[in-house]
Amino acid sequence: MPDFEYETQAGAHQSRIICGVDEAGRGPLSGPVVAAAVILDPGNIPEGLNDSKALSHSARERLLNVLTKNAQIGIGIAEPAEIDRINILWASMEAMRRAVENLYMSVDYALIDGNRVPPNLYCDAHAIVKGDAKSLSIAAASVVAKVTRDRLMAEANLRFPGYGWAGHKGYPTKAHKAAIDELGRSPAHRWTFGKP
Repeated sequence: MPDFEYETQAGAHQSRIICGVDEAGRGPLSGPVVAAAVILDPGNIPEGLNDSKALSHSARERLLNVLTKNAQIGIGIAEPAEIDRINILWASMEAMRRAVENLYMSVDYALIDGNRVPPNLYCDAHAIVKGDAKSLSIAAASVVAKVTRDRLMAEANLRFPGYGWAGHKGYPTKAHKAAIDELGRSPAHRWTFGKP
């Protein structure tokens, strides 16, 4: 279970503003990569907060509602065309940078899920491998990014019916690949991800 140790080491209890940053959507064939940056109130951590992959859909939705009220949230998005232009790694890095910049508060330090820090952040940062399972702030960001991306894919499913995105969220499932074979790719697909 994640805890607040990384935040404490970074100075969260010493008036430093710390955010956690994570992304969702690196592996799908369609849709954006969505990053979130979250500043938690150390005295008001939502009960049950964990890595989004360890939570049910309903738990993620409940936590997003709580986080929306009790935390500062910034979202950054890289659309499929940008992913195709600069590749998924750099699109993910750019989405994370945007998420930090879209926070309403300036941040002193960012805890980043993964093994690298996005370039051009205006604050100091530290990358934590599997950070969403170690840091509560990164876990919160994982929940926000996942739910936000899932909602965007449900909306895309209405614009481009037939691909089943409301269910598989754009990941390369057998059903998604069959839909691409039948319908071709949509403008929401990533063209550089090869033939699925």
